[in-house]
Amino acid sequence: MEKKDIIRTVMEKEYQISPEAVELIYSSNSPEDLLKYVLSTVNASVIVISIEDIDLEGFDAFSAGESHSDKIHASSTEERKILSGTSILSSRSDNPSSEPDSFLVPDPLSEPVLSSEPDVITTASDPSIKLSQDDVPDSSVQGIVLDKAYEPDPDIPDASNIQDIPDASNTPNTPNTLNTQSITVLSDEALASDLASDSFSSVKTTTPTFSFHPSLDANRPVSSFFGQENSLSSIPSNRSFRTEPSSSTSERGIFSSSIDEYKHYPGKNPVTVVSDITGHSTCVGEYMQFVQYFRDRYSRLSEIIRSRINARPIESLKRRSFRRGGDGGSEEISIIGMVSDINSTTNGHKILSLEDPTGSFSVLIRNSDKELFELASKILLDEVIGVTGSITNDGSLMIATKLIQPDVPNNVQRRTGSHGKAILISDVHVGSSQFMEDAWLDFLDFLKGESDSEDMRELAASVRYLVVAGDIVDGIGIYPDQELELDILDVYDQYRKAAEYFREIPEHIRVIISPGNHDAVRQAEPQPALPESIQAYFSENIVFVGNPAFLELDGVRLLIYHGRSIDDLVASVPGVSYQEPAGAVLEMLKRRHLAPTYGSRVSISPEKKDYFIIDPVPDIIHTGHVHTLGVQHYKNVLLVNSGTWQGQTEFQKRVNLVPVPARVPIVDLENFDVKILPFD
Repeated sequence: MEKKDIIRTVMEKEYQISPEAVELIYSSNSPEDLLKYVLSTVNASVIVISIEDIDLEGFDAFSAGESHSDKIHASSTEERKILSGTSILSSRSDNPSSEPDSFLVPDPLSEPVLSSEPDVITTASDPSIKLSQDDVPDSSVQGIVLDKAYEPDPDIPDASNIQDIPDASNTPNTPNTLNTQSITVLSDEALASDLASDSFSSVKTTTPTFSFHPSLDANRPVSSFFGQENSLSSIPSNRSFRTEPSSSTSERGIFSSSIDEYKHYPGKNPVTVVSDITGHSTCVGEYMQFVQYFRDRYSRLSEIIRSRINARPIESLKRRSFRRGGDGGSEEISIIGMVSDINSTTNGHKILSLEDPTGSFSVLIRNSDKELFELASKILLDEVIGVTGSITNDGSLMIATKLIQPDVPNNVQRRTGSHGKAILISDVHVGSSQFMEDAWLDFLDFLKGESDSEDMRELAASVRYLVVAGDIVDGIGIYPDQELELDILDVYDQYRKAAEYFREIPEHIRVIISPGNHDAVRQAEPQPALPESIQAYFSENIVFVGNPAFLELDGVRLLIYHGRSIDDLVASVPGVSYQEPAGAVLEMLKRRHLAPTYGSRVSISPEKKDYFIIDPVPDIIHTGHVHTLGVQHYKNVLLVNSGTWQGQTEFQKRVNLVPVPARVPIVDLENFDVKILPFD
């Protein structure tokens, strides 16, 4: 066994390992056996295996006496006891009374069982339907033409010339592999040199960019989300689905984590920053962080769905003989998975590849089921969904009768008891030659109570909060030839000018500022708050938060997100457009995720927690980015996209984007009614 084999095996088991520990294992008399022993006995809380985690005396005693299988069984049993409630556990061989195919399913959490689910499309199972080569592919699938369910990125090769996908009967058994060719991994020089000469050498060691495209790869391997299968088949993984304690509860923050701290700003207009990424980013682009990111996304979203359906692990579909009903139809079962691939058959049916930590499976949506097929046409890569259906005779395919998205419960309660108004704006773009300064100054006069109209002065007196969802300034080098459309060429001068404007806002109005893609923070989302050096330009009464950020404004829950993923949704979901941006936010809410597709136009940093999950449900979601105005109510949630203060740029003309500038949504915090104030 070479050093690179040790490193690769440890990574497959979802650990990291120090160079000293690699050397110790490699120099032993039996490196392969020692590695197996270490992986079977290491404490589950360990992330990086060091020399201290290698018990040579225990290994010697083990080699001399105790059987390896006994040791592994004991370790595996103990591990099951400490796994979190989100873990999917296989049947336990130590319980003779249990059925061979029984599975432990976690109790429903946080979300009430819905008495009615209008968002769930259901069709009756047709027991008379038989799969044939003329209709639906069977275990010998041939000639399926790939048809991506999203608008292709111009930089991605056209997949229309790909004629076949792997045999559907083989898909469920494909080993879990991470598409390492598409991932940028940061590791030490020793790891790079050890991996340079083998099949794992495609892992890069350059600085991470967080913009890899696993979802857009036509040959994307199945089971790519949750890491690689164990190459040492004799050792079951002691971290088959390693997660942190669940955060999907109704009263914890949207990005809840043990390291998150509430920040409270008291006063007449109090603000509580429930959570954002600021000060908590841990990402350096390592392999395991991508695995942790997708596992966290799956575990938290699957909990929401699991409170509504009784789902089983995908692994169980491969070894269970499903009962046949008296009418010849198969029993219906449910699974929950992350969408790893979307294809179309030559007959126009859709095939979704779903993946959970135990395996992957193919799901067929027939085009004859009109409503179900329409819903499936809006399914995105990487979103987490539940599926109910029956399994074909050869066990290779599920025929779907129901698709369940996490969505918002029908009985979600709106917060009440607050008062006053909140103004929601975004995309100010100070420094741009198209910045509408006259309209902005009229807006400031309104806030200061200097309007000509008595009604406007009364309205201004009721304003308690001003929330800005990103792009305070126009920035530098954001798009081609931007410098030709700038009045202020230095980004710090842009912020100084913006600070002058914001200092004119009356002190009784609490101002909250979140960054966007034009601001001077990292481009990878989630973005931290503006740096302190820039915050110092502004008044002390301004609260700076990250993007996204979850706040409470005197009891009203507000989720701020600049909204860059709207670009992805417009390109991928039929019916979503820039002219009606609230429709894109609605699609986020149905998926309970602000950026469902990973690796498209939005660069996402793979943090340990997925900061884009919408849990709990806010009262207001405030977005910007696309420079158009949109307001919509959905199940007691107010969705607002707040337009811009910038006229149409040459770049926007080239991409046919018509902005809606100088229109200000003002929200009544008592009843969530919205008025639009024009300042153009």
